[in-house]
Amino acid sequence: MSNQPAQQYAIHTEQLTRTYGDIEALVDLDLSVPYGSIFGYLGRNGAGKTTTIRLLTGLARPTRGRAWIAGHETSANSHGSKSTTGYLPQEPGLYGWMKGGEFLAYIASLLSLSPEEIDHQVGRVLEITRLEDAAKRRISGYSGGMKQRLAIAQALIGNPSILILDEPTSSLDPAGRQEVLDTLGSMRGQVTVFLSSHILGDIERVCDTIAVLHAGRLVMVSGREDLLEKYPVNAASLDLDAAPPQAFLDELENSAWVERVTLSSRNLSILARNVPQGKAELLPLAIKHGLQIDKYEWVRPSLEEIFLEISK
Repeated sequence: MSNQPAQQYAIHTEQLTRTYGDIEALVDLDLSVPYGSIFGYLGRNGAGKTTTIRLLTGLARPTRGRAWIAGHETSANSHGSKSTTGYLPQEPGLYGWMKGGEFLAYIASLLSLSPEEIDHQVGRVLEITRLEDAAKRRISGYSGGMKQRLAIAQALIGNPSILILDEPTSSLDPAGRQEVLDTLGSMRGQVTVFLSSHILGDIERVCDTIAVLHAGRLVMVSGREDLLEKYPVNAASLDLDAAPPQAFLDELENSAWVERVTLSSRNLSILARNVPQGKAELLPLAIKHGLQIDKYEWVRPSLEEIFLEISK
């Protein structure tokens, strides 16, 4: 079997499969991740995402099939694949009693680097993750987002060209998630990022290419924009300064062009079965009922809606 494709991609798999007895955790995964991309690996919990990562990082062996990292086959215990890869597990181990910079220096020392190179590496990853001002603070005092950025910094020690992240934002509040996503976005084109997540909004915000895994099988790979282009603008979104009156909601839900109405706090989302009619009638109806609108736009389906459709 030619491994020419393996040389062309940061990550490449062919029929990668892992079974546990009768359980098929991952089946015939064929995947190619371009160098320099931020690649979203999307699936519900239990879909096979962590199994994939364990196979890519050499923490598990495939039942059949092959995987390459930067042209090096992972199942062959290749030093090359390990030296080019930074890995962040779902629950990274951080030592709360250590200071951030001290922890990173300790990690760098495990690579047998010189003192000068350790200082260089620590300074570089602190700058990338925007933690310079927190380097002398104890990790126990970090916020959730800061701890996860520190974990990313740890994975970047040694200048890996590929970063594999397993659910890096799953335990964070919205502010912490945004901190991590901003950090990942700043690395676009410099490092290949393989981002495994079930948080669809995060994937939508930062990834160039999106793969969807369902029940151990790959069901779709698409560029983000290509994916969204397949699904037309079909929903109105209104941010209101107060809850809408029930009379407005009743009349809206009985409109011929309306498929579904969803009210979440002060955001009103309206899925349309007839978009032109909706664009003509929605605002006059809102004005009739005296709604005060802070923001109004027509949007495509969210990645969550798309995901639910293609993974049925």
